[in-house]
Amino acid sequence: MDNLGVVFLSELIGTAMLLLLGCGVVANVALAKTKGFAGGFLMVNFGWGLAVFAGVVVAYASGAHLNPAVTLGLVANGASEFGQGVPVDVLSVVTYIGAQLIGAFLGATGAWLAYKQHFDDEPEPATKLGVFSTGPAIRSYGWNLVTEIIGTFVLVFVVIGFGRNGDASGLAALGALPVALLVVGIGASLGGPTGYAINPARDLGPRIAHAVLPIKGKGGSDWAYSWVPVVGPIIGGVLAGLAAIPLLPLLG
Repeated sequence: MDNLGVVFLSELIGTAMLLLLGCGVVANVALAKTKGFAGGFLMVNFGWGLAVFAGVVVAYASGAHLNPAVTLGLVANGASEFGQGVPVDVLSVVTYIGAQLIGAFLGATGAWLAYKQHFDDEPEPATKLGVFSTGPAIRSYGWNLVTEIIGTFVLVFVVIGFGRNGDASGLAALGALPVALLVVGIGASLGGPTGYAINPARDLGPRIAHAVLPIKGKGGSDWAYSWVPVVGPIIGGVLAGLAAIPLLPLLG
C-alpha cells in the first residue's frame, strides 16, 4: 500500500471510531430505556471528547485530522505535507476528506447497530435524528452559521497552536489528550446553540447514514439545515489557518 493509501485507511478508521463513540454517547443519553438515558449535555461533551481521543490514537499514521475543517485549515496555514510525508495537493486533500466522510458514515452506522432495539422503541423522529446529526436549539441559519464558525475557529486555531513547537502536519504528534480536552471545552462553552458539529464529516456522514438506513419511524433528515454544519466549520477552519500565520508564529 502506498503512502496515500495508508493515510486514507488511517483517516477512515479514525473517523469511524470517532463517530461510533460520538454518536454512541448521544444515543445513550437521548434514547429511552438505555442505561445512560437523560445523562445530560455534559456527559455528551465528555463522550465526544473521549471519542476524539480514541479516534486520534488509532489514526496516528495520517496525522489524525478526522475533520475536513482541520485538513483545510492546515492547507490555509501553509502546510506542505500531511502524514507519511504525503504532499499537500488536490489529490491528498480529496483523499483525506473522502476518507473522513466514509469513516463518519460507517461509524454512525455502527452506533445505530449497537442501539438498534432502542431506536426501534423510540417514538420521536427528532430524537433519532439527533443521534446522527446536529440541530440548533433556536433555528436561525445566519446565527447558527456564526456559532459553527466560531467553534471551529477555536478548534483549528488551538490545534495549530499545539503543533507550533513540533510537527504541525496533523494531530497525532501532539498526543490525543490535549485535543480531547479541547473538544470537551468547546462543547461545554460553545456547544449550546447548535450542538457543535465543528466538523463537516461528523455531521454530513451520519446525516447520510440516517437518510439511507432502515431506521424505524425515523422521519426526515432535515436537509434544510444540513449546509450549516458543513459551511460553518469550513469557514471557521480556513479562517483559523489564515489567522494563525501572523498570530501564532513559528518559534526558533
